[in-house]
Amino acid sequence: MESKELIVKLRSMTGAGIMDCKNALKETGGDIEKAVRILREKGIAKSARKATRPTNEGVITSYIHPGGRVGVLLELNCETDFVARTDEFKNLAKELCLQIAAMSPRWVKKEDIPESELEKEKEIYRKQFEGSGKPEHIIEKIVEGKLKDFYKNFCLYEQPWIKDEKKKVEELVKEVIAKTGENIRVHRFVRFELGEE
Repeated sequence: MESKELIVKLRSMTGAGIMDCKNALKETGGDIEKAVRILREKGIAKSARKATRPTNEGVITSYIHPGGRVGVLLELNCETDFVARTDEFKNLAKELCLQIAAMSPRWVKKEDIPESELEKEKEIYRKQFEGSGKPEHIIEKIVEGKLKDFYKNFCLYEQPWIKDEKKKVEELVKEVIAKTGENIRVHRFVRFELGEE
């Protein structure tokens, strides 16, 4: 059921430990796709516990889009310089730069949005329904729904990943946390576009 070949294949696909791979294959009766899903779910759950650990190492990396009209400068942090030098970490930094260049987020997480900015957005949405006759509680639900779209557009972690729309950028980061065993976070970024104020 969990042959050595399957265990090795699963390990290379997920970066999980041998015993974790063996147990996941046993649990799924040798179904490698289900085993991958189980390991990803467990890894993401573990990454949530690591989120409070300090991140004082990492890289500052840059990306200039072909043609030189868009550029990104990103600081990605982790716990140790060992992880900062791994291919997984460097690749994540590159993917995040591409995401920022393509999707122009303004903040890392929704918690980073200034309260004044949020209130301004809510006010705009409320004004759209002024005099519509809709009850106040319905308008507030609509405003909350519109805020979710706002987060998706302007918060890096809430955006769908440009290479897989079913996955949020936050999930991409959590997957690398699960693989490296360290807390990883985007500290800050700047996106430049030629001619932009």
